[in-house]
Amino acid sequence: MGHARDIGFVSSRDGVQLATARYGAGPTLIKAATWLTHIERAAPGTIQQALIDEFAPRFSYVEYDTRGCGLSQRRVDELSFEAWVSDLEAVADAHGREPFTLLGFTCAAGVAVEYAARHPERVNRLILFGGFATSYHSTSHPDPAIRREGDLMIELAELGWGNSSPAFRQVFVSRFLPAATQAQWMAFDEKQRTTATPDVAVRYLRAMYGMNVKEAAARVRCPTLVLHPKDDEMVRFEQGRRLASLIPGARFVPLEGRNHIPFPDEPAWEGFVRETRRFLGTNDERAGRAEIRLTERQLEVLRRISFGQTDKQIAAALGLSPRTVEMHAARALQALGCRTRAEAVGRASERRMFVA
Repeated sequence: MGHARDIGFVSSRDGVQLATARYGAGPTLIKAATWLTHIERAAPGTIQQALIDEFAPRFSYVEYDTRGCGLSQRRVDELSFEAWVSDLEAVADAHGREPFTLLGFTCAAGVAVEYAARHPERVNRLILFGGFATSYHSTSHPDPAIRREGDLMIELAELGWGNSSPAFRQVFVSRFLPAATQAQWMAFDEKQRTTATPDVAVRYLRAMYGMNVKEAAARVRCPTLVLHPKDDEMVRFEQGRRLASLIPGARFVPLEGRNHIPFPDEPAWEGFVRETRRFLGTNDERAGRAEIRLTERQLEVLRRISFGQTDKQIAAALGLSPRTVEMHAARALQALGCRTRAEAVGRASERRMFVA
């Protein structure tokens, strides 16, 4: 489903330009950026598009490309955990001063935890998926075999990220998406190649493997939901459970799945949607009708548009002029935050606004 997108740019503390995209209207929900992102390349069947479709009808959903990736500034001097937190601070500040919901997916979970700990007045709810508190190079009691695994991943990125053969990059794909189809593997491999250059990939891995948010997790004070696939091969299930145990009062939900990043047609995604709706209080599908108000006339015009009627046909049926029908349709689009009539019909139908 299409959603109106507002693309903008903000500057982080060191002047790095970050590309942001905002969808929908309502309370703000910000997704902390991960490294394999491109805000202009959300495609059907991807987690990026699924998140937009899930949150845009109920929230002002904000995503952004991390430094060095996507539409954000590609050539950067600093690429570190502190820089990522500063980037999130810049994006949050650019989207108002009211408390918001913060979403941390996979490697951005630690960034979200750190931000929530530093700015308790800004985050009213925290959602973490597939995250970890410590990584290969930051654990206090490193297992030599585990550390070697991290070193190997970096070596593979150094040797093969920019290689014309996808063999090296597919090592990452196999860890991220072990249950994916061949077509999904190829699409993800292409995403890796186009969203980050080889040097950024290596630098990002080094910084990510040094993340440690154990102390920050203990300082989080907002309601927190932590979800993790049981058979995740990239970030082990125990790491997700450990992260939840460090956050006071956090609720931990195991999900069925092997993929580190779920596809919209698998049980892990269904579980994510079910649990986040419960956590955010958006279980009732009729709730959206109260958030966006259309007049009876606007709703009737939109309903008739959904039947395929023209403005002249609607005008004749309702005793209005075609110009008045056009005005009601335009105001309905504005209220729903849509650019096209088809999009407005889809959004109203999703929110069950046509149901008496």
